[in-house]
Amino acid sequence: MRRVVLERFPAGSPRGSWPAEEYAAQRLREGVPAEVVMDLDSDAFLVVVRQREARSGR
Repeated sequence: MRRVVLERFPAGSPRGSWPAEEYAAQRLREGVPAEVVMDLDSDAFLVVVRQREARSGR
């Protein structure tokens, strides 16, 4: 599985993860299976979609 980042939100925001959660909820209402994860290296909340990697040789 790989993840595609749809949007990034700074973790230092006064609202914390709420903007990312709201963005992910809107994508879910649109039928996009988005979720929020924390990227510790960049200190940001990421809204991502998991995608299966295509296997080579098939």
